[in-house]
Amino acid sequence: MTPQDRHARAEELLGTVGVAHRPVGGREATAANLAWWDADADDYQAAHGDFLGDADFVWCPEGLREADAALLGDVAGLRVAEIGCGQAACSRWLEGQGASPFALDLSGGMLRHAAQANARTGAAIPLIQASAEELPLADASMDAACSAFGAIPFVASVSAVFAELRRVLRPDAPWVFAVTHPMRWIFPDDPGPNGLTATQPYFDRTPYAEVDAEGRATYVEYHRTLGDYVRALSGTGFRLENLVEPEWPAGHTRTWGQWSPLRGKLFPGTAIFVTRREP
Repeated sequence: MTPQDRHARAEELLGTVGVAHRPVGGREATAANLAWWDADADDYQAAHGDFLGDADFVWCPEGLREADAALLGDVAGLRVAEIGCGQAACSRWLEGQGASPFALDLSGGMLRHAAQANARTGAAIPLIQASAEELPLADASMDAACSAFGAIPFVASVSAVFAELRRVLRPDAPWVFAVTHPMRWIFPDDPGPNGLTATQPYFDRTPYAEVDAEGRATYVEYHRTLGDYVRALSGTGFRLENLVEPEWPAGHTRTWGQWSPLRGKLFPGTAIFVTRREP
């Protein structure tokens, strides 16, 4: 199955007919992205499940693993919230390291795959359907939080997500998340030569939306600059300790959406923010 075929199935199911760059509020974005990930869950897992594994923590398409990077530090004995967990492979890896993870995702379709993987592996990860902007977790109940390309690009207010994480994390707890590198916004979403020419202003924060025939959003993604992320983190009480920009590994030939060896050797595709909740 090619990425184009996979996306075509979800687009057909949702009635997607075009693309629009326009303002999209939180309610519309949540509804669109819930429907999108439910529609795409089976094909996403079919396309990427082998790469992600059942119990592995892969931060990004470049293949950086938490087992090697240790961005969260020693997680043994910690309660860890995985935000936008998908099929929760990261949480199952964390459980294997002695952590007590809680896996949260907006999409019931993705959590269905998480439940199936729990059953395959014998894991007992709590699976929670929730928006990242409204976490059903108690104040100061988590010792760490992480997100590998989950939730953050799809919410209208990243500050709302960070404020929720500050609420549920204990003081000095790590919050580490990976997103598409903001500089990728200026290039077409294409892994080939067409994806090497800048076409979109970096400072244009207008969301990318796919729409149906009535103009309703069927998929929404938001762009923030590096500075936007830093200001949002600082404004909600997080200290930025590191910004990891994984290089494309030698011999890594996998193409994943817009990620490819061609583009990876020229500019970064992923930004991983390593932060800590201020006391």
